[in-house]
Amino acid sequence: MNVHRIIETDDDVAEGMAWLADRCPRMKAAYAQTGKLPLRRKPDGFAELLSAIVGQQVSIASAAAIWVRMQEAGFTTPEACAAAREDDLRSVGLSRQKIRYTHELARAEIDFDALRQMPTKDVVKTLVAVPGIGPWTAEIYAMFSLGHADVFAPGDLALQEAAKVLYDLPERPKEAAFRKMAEDWAPWRSVAARLLWAYYRVAQKRDGIR
Repeated sequence: MNVHRIIETDDDVAEGMAWLADRCPRMKAAYAQTGKLPLRRKPDGFAELLSAIVGQQVSIASAAAIWVRMQEAGFTTPEACAAAREDDLRSVGLSRQKIRYTHELARAEIDFDALRQMPTKDVVKTLVAVPGIGPWTAEIYAMFSLGHADVFAPGDLALQEAAKVLYDLPERPKEAAFRKMAEDWAPWRSVAARLLWAYYRVAQKRDGIR
């Protein structure tokens, strides 16, 4: 398979899930419980990454409220954020740390068009160079904003918990071990992630990702 396979439609997700179900009886069983998996494609670009930073370590409701205020204030472009004073960003609800991250991202001069053509590892390397963007945020961006079919986020606690339950593991897999485990799901690791999040929702009766 082309390493640049992009998930664009529900049919792409279904293709990946069929591949996984054919190779893993446990995933097939999980899929019978979850039903159709969501596409979850998101826009790419500066605003989407900034929204991810805003959402770190706060509730979904708080993140949504802050993001609305940022949109109303026009703080959704690199130019506006780079020029914004700390007091202006604080007034919409950003902490001191997130104000710094916002300024860092605004001044990073990321070529978002170029990211669309990069392999996942280069996307992640580019993004984690910006303070405030860790591997999880970079991997989620590659998965949902860029549509990469073969990317995983082994540091995600909901994915770890879902794997623990589905595979009868004694404890949640540690990140390094989970990354190794996910190699069995290539070249459809992002579909495996969608399945595990959906399974987490079924098993725990709450969402693992917004």
